[in-house]
Amino acid sequence: MDLNKINKAYFIGIKGAGMTAVAELFKARGIEVSGSDTKEKFFTDETLTRNNIKYLEEFNPNNIPDDVDLIVYSTAYNENNNAEILGARKRGINMLSYPEILGELLKEKLGVAVCGTHGKTTTTAILANCLKESGVDPSAIVGSKVIEWNGSALSGKGNFFIAEADEYQNKLKYYNPWAVILTSADFDHPDFFPTFEEYKNTFVEFVKKIPPHGFLVVSGDSADTVEISKNARCQIMTYGFGEGCDYKIVDLSSKNWSDDGEPMKAFRILYASEVLGEFKTTLIGRHNMLNIAAAIAVCHKLKLDLEKVKTAILNFKGISRRFERIGERSGAILIDDYAHHPEEIKATLKAAREIYYRKNIWTIFHPHTFTRTKALLQEFAQSFDNTDKVIVIDIYGSAREVQGGVSSKDLVDLINKYNPGKAEYVPTIPGVVEFLKNKISSKDVIISMGAGNVWEVTKNLCFKK
Repeated sequence: MDLNKINKAYFIGIKGAGMTAVAELFKARGIEVSGSDTKEKFFTDETLTRNNIKYLEEFNPNNIPDDVDLIVYSTAYNENNNAEILGARKRGINMLSYPEILGELLKEKLGVAVCGTHGKTTTTAILANCLKESGVDPSAIVGSKVIEWNGSALSGKGNFFIAEADEYQNKLKYYNPWAVILTSADFDHPDFFPTFEEYKNTFVEFVKKIPPHGFLVVSGDSADTVEISKNARCQIMTYGFGEGCDYKIVDLSSKNWSDDGEPMKAFRILYASEVLGEFKTTLIGRHNMLNIAAAIAVCHKLKLDLEKVKTAILNFKGISRRFERIGERSGAILIDDYAHHPEEIKATLKAAREIYYRKNIWTIFHPHTFTRTKALLQEFAQSFDNTDKVIVIDIYGSAREVQGGVSSKDLVDLINKYNPGKAEYVPTIPGVVEFLKNKISSKDVIISMGAGNVWEVTKNLCFKK
């Protein structure tokens, strides 16, 4: 498809992070953009409003403009659950799903796709920011709000397109990138992938598509990612803490704070016995050191000025919902995080404990999807060692599910089986806010955690009396 021939586009499910990012890119190209979604509020509402992109909070076939050239739709919707998609099909309007349109955008430039179970959002944002600050002027799509950009997209005139590539529903089959970062491969999305082998095979088929003149940057600390990488026919570069990694993280500082009291970590990257330099970041946790190392590997491969890369990493403020400090209440520190997989929870809480080792940590966990909760129930129950108390809210089924043979009470009971009295079940977000608002003090850190709307807990604690 020649996107240069599109004058007017309509987005069904426009509030999704990726959908809003594509809408931003279309608007920057001079395409007239509008769309629709539910009334539920997301960070993207503000992004759409700021970009003067009009949207309706209902799905009605009459919303679709008569002269629209293209409809882009979220894969959360189809003809059976969305009247607009059904109506558009009947009218014969040209339609592409979100992954299909992202695949078209990747074709236009040298596409670098960042994939993996964890870390892809942060890694994509760091890499795109490094290229931007190095003067490369990339385009990019990130699955959350990047604080520096005040949005989730970059519309650059340079040769590179950096894209977060989600494996769910095998969206990867639509992408044919020049280069790939593979951050991790831990079983996820059991509602779509019946087994871990089928899940891993999605990445296997993806790396096979990298052309011989491209490259793969892969986590060298995971046996699964290394196994997947062997299927690539391009140059393969590993990164991590392990001895055999091409880009090895060394001399990680034990100091968690800068001189002015802000969280800070310093580390060096060793490549072929050469120290590429010392890099500093305000992001916390070993998992973020890995995300940064992956971005550095790409920048080094592209022969970018590493001094500019160092500055970009130091100045990177992070992304929305990734250990984002929301504010305080009664002296308690309020943090919001997107972690929704056992490995992500463990990594985030371990980092939190390193920083706030003198504080009492409360984790407000919002399980995301019934299938994931049921398939990984044992793993979830053993993910909260580095928090003092856990409050579990009713499962967020999103657009995918309404029920599924498991409950948040099941998770609470299992957590308490291993750590008696650690977990409490509070069904609703307002209930959690009411439970905590007069209980917390300066000795506490409150972390809202999950892929749904659990962020409302820390936001309401911060701004409501």
